[in-house]
Amino acid sequence: MALTQVNRGGLNTGISDSSDATFLTATSGEGVTLAGTLAVTGVHTVGNNAIYTSDGGAVAQNLVQGLAKGWHTLHGTGTIATLDSLNVASIVDSGTGNYGILFTNAFSNKNFSSPSSAAFATGGTKTFAYDRTESDNRSGSTSRHNVGGSNPSGSDTDAQWINSAYLGDLA
Repeated sequence: MALTQVNRGGLNTGISDSSDATFLTATSGEGVTLAGTLAVTGVHTVGNNAIYTSDGGAVAQNLVQGLAKGWHTLHGTGTIATLDSLNVASIVDSGTGNYGILFTNAFSNKNFSSPSSAAFATGGTKTFAYDRTESDNRSGSTSRHNVGGSNPSGSDTDAQWINSAYLGDLA
């Protein structure tokens, strides 16, 4: 298959001259290489086999595996509230410094990564975020993350904000 650049309307292909016409369709058996900048509009699906080349050009990585599958920022004092999120259905106040994050789409296993951070508690006390899932047997859930807030003495405390990101494979 070869394509030649032509001016608008310069080739009688039977393809209508409208914005929603399909100009090119390639099957998986046909290799297509594009040079230059490709402008893509509309909704497009990226398969789980899509790869990208690293900034230095030495490594190819799986695009889908490298994406965060969810994240949230929550206000954890008083009445808790999600300030912004991705793939978070709801949050649960499970007690002082104890928050449950329920995912919209579950992970395929319990071994997802959940880096978290916390901001000051009311009154300016330093607050640290920690994963409340039992680390010995990773007995958590594929659809929930338990995160906590703690002060420097190790006592649970409500955090002004808790932020977490979720990395792993979705079901």
